[in-house]
Amino acid sequence: MSKTDNYIFELSDKVTRKSVSYNNRFGIKISADLYLPKDFDGSKKHAAVIIGAPYGGVKEQGSGIYAQNMAERGFVALAFDPSYNGYSGGEPRPKAPFIA
Repeated sequence: MSKTDNYIFELSDKVTRKSVSYNNRFGIKISADLYLPKDFDGSKKHAAVIIGAPYGGVKEQGSGIYAQNMAERGFVALAFDPSYNGYSGGEPRPKAPFIA
């Protein structure tokens, strides 16, 4: 898969990526990507990790790369956009820093 939809990395042929969303405990819709190993068997238990980005980061960047790498190693991995960032909900939105 080529770099599309704002992703800064190519999707590995060893994983499947699914767009998902859920509401957090404050009712804010969270946008996330679920990374699964290609040989994922839903009838079995799998170790899982949840990966959030540092402030200002989004799931199409670093946290997505880490999630993909963990899925390549057999984990189920969820990379998410924090509230108020990326495709997740929440107002007010952070403002970009002023650069002179």
